[in-house]
Amino acid sequence: MNLCKEMISHERIETTEAKAKAVKPEIEKLITLGKRGDLHARRQALSALGQDKFTVYKLFEEIAPRYTERAGGYTRILKLGPRRSDSTEMVLLELV
Repeated sequence: MNLCKEMISHERIETTEAKAKAVKPEIEKLITLGKRGDLHARRQALSALGQDKFTVYKLFEEIAPRYTERAGGYTRILKLGPRRSDSTEMVLLELV
C-alpha cells in the first residue's frame, strides 16, 4: 500500500527488484480504476490506498486521463544495478 501511494505521488521510485515486481500489477489495476472514473472505482481505490483522499484525487484527476488511449502497460522497470551494501538488485519503477 505504501509503495503504491509513493508511486502515485512521485510517479517514479527507486526500490528493489522484488518489491517493484510485486507493486507493478497493483499500480496497473489502480490506473485502470482511475480510467473508469465512476464512484465505485473511486471507492475501490480509496480502499486499496488506505483512505488517502489526496492520492486518489491525483490518481483520478491527473494520472488516469493521460492513459485514456492506452490499453495497458502504464509502468516501466529500469534496472540500476546492485546496491552497494548488500548487492540487492535495484530498479527504477516509473510511469510511462
